[in-house]
Amino acid sequence: QVQLAESGGGLVQAGGSLRLSCLASGSDFRTSGMAWYRQTPGKQRELVASVAARGSLYYLDAVKGRFTISRDNGKNTVYLQMNSLKPEDTAAYYCNLLWGGNAYWGQGARVTVSS
Repeated sequence: QVQLAESGGGLVQAGGSLRLSCLASGSDFRTSGMAWYRQTPGKQRELVASVAARGSLYYLDAVKGRFTISRDNGKNTVYLQMNSLKPEDTAAYYCNLLWGGNAYWGQGARVTVSS
């Protein structure tokens, strides 16, 4: 059974930084694609950043230059380092794992950026 456990959300002032972590279990992490999505009330969940099993990266234009996704295959963990946070980054952030043709989700980590 694949499980994802997120941590690191919280409240931060604009311009500050947070790092989200997502610990995965139950999959072959090295062959899994990993991603972070975010969602605000009334809006669709959007892809923020992803890192493929072979390392290719994707970033949403709105976060390029501010957010960095990385993975540690030895720790089965994916990270999202968020710098220069803006109030519009406020959202629930979800870890996503793609493996064996299936998608799995974490429970979400709340990020609130105050102005």
